[in-house]
Amino acid sequence: MIDAITVPDPSISCTSCQACCCRLEVMLITETGVPERFVETDQWGGLTMARLEDGWCAALDRNTMSCSIYEKRPLICREFEMGGYECKAERAVNAPIT
Repeated sequence: MIDAITVPDPSISCTSCQACCCRLEVMLITETGVPERFVETDQWGGLTMARLEDGWCAALDRNTMSCSIYEKRPLICREFEMGGYECKAERAVNAPIT
């Protein structure tokens, strides 16, 4: 039997999501060309995506709620499956109440 949590939800779309995943900490583990203005060094010396004071990723375009560096986004962002387990879990915690 397939668990519904592990099957990607086709009704979830990044264009209507409100960018819940853009609140997660993103480690930069490969070179993808992320512009330096969006890179920070954490307390252990690791490179991460910069976050604004409110916790959102600094590369998030607040007008469109989409990534302003989509073509150069980090590997972790590229591998984050739309509608997958982590996506659904993050939406459950952070999605706006409608």
